[in-house]
Amino acid sequence: MKTNTIAVIGGTGKSGKYLVQQLLNQNYLIKLLLRNPENFTLGNPLIEIVKGDARNYDSINNLIKNCDAVISTLGQPAGEEPIFSDATKNIIKAMNAHGIKRYIVTTGLNVNTPFDHKNEKVKMATAWMYQNYPKTTIDKQKEYELLTDSNLYWTLVRLPLIVQTSESFKTETNLKDCNGENISATDLAKFLVSQINDEAFINQSPFLYNL
Repeated sequence: MKTNTIAVIGGTGKSGKYLVQQLLNQNYLIKLLLRNPENFTLGNPLIEIVKGDARNYDSINNLIKNCDAVISTLGQPAGEEPIFSDATKNIIKAMNAHGIKRYIVTTGLNVNTPFDHKNEKVKMATAWMYQNYPKTTIDKQKEYELLTDSNLYWTLVRLPLIVQTSESFKTETNLKDCNGENISATDLAKFLVSQINDEAFINQSPFLYNL
């Protein structure tokens, strides 16, 4: 059965815009969480806008209601406390309340799993993030731990630098290491949408990158 309605969090960010377009290209219905709906200019009958904030449980609960899956490309708002674990707690709670299982979310290279064999460059990048952005980096790791403790069918996609381009390139996934320095926002969007009905990476954290 095709999943029809997708809740999207972070849909106006640098990768989220490409995700929304890819979902529209495949005729999915979208419920889109927006802090500031008045700034959103893409009019499409497939999009339902929900005004709210990912830190607010009622906003997330309202967003997720009547959806079949949830995708988040949420970014860290500038100048605010880390958002990822707060949002994840709300998402898990609301998905459980509505009996929704499939959750697909993006994160950075810096998240570690017990299965990793990161190369030296990725290890250095991870260490740099902990040194320069400790609170956000720790919070992203907490997000992973919250997901592993949940009963959702989650996929946490770990990413290198996102390049905002409509071009597509050869991509690779790897559960242990990131062997590429970039990912096209278009390729990322296609991968995220492909995961809605794909069970290959359920409860796993693949790296996704262009070769």
